[in-house]
Amino acid sequence: MNMITFFIVGLVVHIVFFVSIFDIYFTSPLVHGMTPQHVPLPPPAKRLVLFVADGLRADSLFRPDVNGTIRAPYVRSIMEEKGTWGVSHTRVPTESRPGHVALIAGFYEDVSAVAKGWKENPVEFDSVFNESKHTWCWGSPDILPMFAKGASGDHVYTHTYSAENQDFASTDASKLDTWVFDEVKAFFSSARRNETLLSRLHEDQVVLFLHLLGIDTNGHAHRPMSKEYLENIAYVDAGVEEIVSMIEDFFENDGKTAYVFTSDHGMTNWGSHGAGHPSETLTPLVVWGAGVQTAQKVTAQDFEDQLLQEWNLEHLRRVDVSQADIAPLMSSLIGVPIPLNSVGALPLHYLDNSEHFKAESMYANSIQILEQFKVKMAQKKETTLSFLFTPYKLLTESRQLDFVRKARSLIQQGKYDEAIRLCKAMIAQALQGLSYYHTYDRFFLGASVVVGFVGWTSYVVLVILKTHASLRKPHSHRDPVSARSLWRVFVCAALTIIAFLLVQASPWTYYIYCLLPVPVWYSVFKEFGTLADLMNSAPSLPLSKCFGYFVLVILGIELLVISFFYRAMLTVGLVVLSGWPVVSQLYTQAKGVSLSWALGCLFLATFPLMPVVGREPNVHLVTCAGSLTLLTSASFLWLSRRRTPLQWRDCQLCITQMVHVALCAYVLNSTHSSLKVKQGLPIVNQIISWTTLASSFVVPLLSSTRLFQRLLSISLSLVSTYLLLSTGYEALFPPVLCWLMFVWINIEQEAMHTQGISNKLGLSSFDFAENIDITKIRQLKLDDIRRSYFFVFFIITAFFGTGNIASINSFDPASVYCFLTVFNPFVMGALMMWKVLIPFVIVMCAFEAIQVSTRLSSRSLFLIVLVISDLMALHFFFLVKDYGSWLDIGTSISHYVIVMSMTIFLMLLSIMSHVLTSKRVHVGWRRKTHFT
Repeated sequence: MNMITFFIVGLVVHIVFFVSIFDIYFTSPLVHGMTPQHVPLPPPAKRLVLFVADGLRADSLFRPDVNGTIRAPYVRSIMEEKGTWGVSHTRVPTESRPGHVALIAGFYEDVSAVAKGWKENPVEFDSVFNESKHTWCWGSPDILPMFAKGASGDHVYTHTYSAENQDFASTDASKLDTWVFDEVKAFFSSARRNETLLSRLHEDQVVLFLHLLGIDTNGHAHRPMSKEYLENIAYVDAGVEEIVSMIEDFFENDGKTAYVFTSDHGMTNWGSHGAGHPSETLTPLVVWGAGVQTAQKVTAQDFEDQLLQEWNLEHLRRVDVSQADIAPLMSSLIGVPIPLNSVGALPLHYLDNSEHFKAESMYANSIQILEQFKVKMAQKKETTLSFLFTPYKLLTESRQLDFVRKARSLIQQGKYDEAIRLCKAMIAQALQGLSYYHTYDRFFLGASVVVGFVGWTSYVVLVILKTHASLRKPHSHRDPVSARSLWRVFVCAALTIIAFLLVQASPWTYYIYCLLPVPVWYSVFKEFGTLADLMNSAPSLPLSKCFGYFVLVILGIELLVISFFYRAMLTVGLVVLSGWPVVSQLYTQAKGVSLSWALGCLFLATFPLMPVVGREPNVHLVTCAGSLTLLTSASFLWLSRRRTPLQWRDCQLCITQMVHVALCAYVLNSTHSSLKVKQGLPIVNQIISWTTLASSFVVPLLSSTRLFQRLLSISLSLVSTYLLLSTGYEALFPPVLCWLMFVWINIEQEAMHTQGISNKLGLSSFDFAENIDITKIRQLKLDDIRRSYFFVFFIITAFFGTGNIASINSFDPASVYCFLTVFNPFVMGALMMWKVLIPFVIVMCAFEAIQVSTRLSSRSLFLIVLVISDLMALHFFFLVKDYGSWLDIGTSISHYVIVMSMTIFLMLLSIMSHVLTSKRVHVGWRRKTHFT
């Protein structure tokens, strides 16, 4: 198998392994075909008004300021007198779309749905809006359309402003809320003159939804503790009061309007959201109006935290809910069926109604969830052989019938409390049953993926031993009969698997996961001769040294795995690596390079100890990063000049790039200064930023392909872009990483010299563009395992050096302010992804240089890297959780996805790094002048 074929096959295999995690853990929990459940009693309200203050934290609303002044006096008065309040507990990811889906549809949107689209509605799901007779919505174009497109019929009407209005550099983001309030006022004003609209508004089961984005935008731009954020809360409070007064006046105080005020997610102190910090997951909930329990005075609470005292609310009963519980609450208030896909449980403490009504509502809630369970069970039963099907024992068909009969009987007998307790227990069991059937095939699919994974890794190891290791290979004859028998065995296995999946009517993706191990293991067994060669060569191998390397690599992999949970382990690893020259005795032969290596490792070791989230922007550190880049670049330029003469054009290009780095540092300072005084993003700065990003892919191709000159040009180009995407200390990371990578290249050359296989001319003689004589490419040595591990370690350090899972989820828009300030999730996400990849590219280019300078084929070291990465991925596959908190489950899955993505990215980035290092674009004149 040639390299291109191997690369394509490897890429396909890893993509299959990567996608498998979505079929195993990220499949949509939604089912269809359920019957809507109606409550036979009249509802207390004819209409519902839903206020969602996007990005509003619970403590920001409830806590008085330092002077004891209440920020939201109107909402506070509702809590004190007219309504019931509590905290709504959200789930991660704490983003606007999943939060609104939980609020209005009653289920927690799975990652597969989010990945299919942001502004559109990628999956069909029911919602309170869909079940209503008429719904009018005002607010963001990112949220409203998905509920309109998911509704059946034409009864959800949306009014949105332009996406350009969501500008983080706006002088006053509360104008987004002003737009909503003004549009609602104009709507009711026009309704008085429009008989059709007036008639619709006076019908039953009407919903009015006001999406208020100003608080979220101000939080991103100025932080939640800022004057802008807190003043926006007061402005929303006044707006809500005005809208409520207007609605009550419009409907002549008929007492048939229910109001819900809440938030989709909170926000961290540093202005981001997406992860599971309490400031992101604790949101306010205040409900009042028709059918809602009025404020209840209490002397003791069930909550023992200090928040009630800080909020001065220990005298009012607090009723907490899960965010998905709000959908059944809204449905119950206006008498519409609970959304079919809802997993929320009706919070009865919010209702002010008869016990009969509460019991009927809980009964409808339990039947609605039970209907989902029945559909899920039927689907799984139809696609599983009868003798293999194992039903959920706590909720068999007979127990379902018993529950329905008993619950209905208790309600008819007037034993409402018992009926409610029974329904709550039923809801809990049905939700567990839904999870059981949703994960029914998880073990089967997981086992198939693991078998394929182990087979692939074994095959790669055999390829390394066969083609790149110096084994004693005795002449052997392959038995054609055995080869044909092996082929027949695996063909029979494949046919058996296909027949089994056909009988069960399995999805087409199951065929891929289950059949992939067949050709993989066939390839492994075909290379049985390589194992025999290894056994024959064993007496001549340094077994103790091999065992030592094996143990060290396993320990090293474990360290990298632990670093995903504790970034400080990278610091431990870098400190250990700093002492490598002493252990390997390189220090005695190359003291200067060894000292630089130790210092580089120790400086880089400080970054994993830094906070990844919760920091305030510090553009002065970015300026320092620019200065450090210029200093180190000048040093390497001087050293390179001493090693080999530079053409004037290359020197001119390098100096130009250094000036450009200084310009980028100035642009960042200028941009943040302009935004601070609310003058917006200067157009010149924006042009320079986008030009820098575009040119970063091209400018390195203009430089010399000699090793140090090309690497210096790549580093300057990437660092200049990174500076524009930085807000604090993380800007120092690429310059330090570049320094260590340059030293790594040098110290590996010294290590080769100690083995007597170093190039006599040194690194200055290497040119990325030159074709290496294949006769000079050496076989793999045990020390190459260490080089490959170093590469994987630096790749993980490049990823986690300044961030972790929480920091990636907690996106900070300030990082992209040099490029744009108008909210655009796709462009912003792409810019942040490139920021994450820049350190990867730096390490990849250094690894390319090491492969060239150590006279190894590009395939050799990368195969070892592939094995190490796959062992990590397999490790994380076993660490995936399907129990515990949603955050724990999501984080464990994220680790696997990251490692698999890293492996795929490395395969693609290896091509990119090869182009960046070895290709050159000749533009204009060529001058032979040398700079010496």
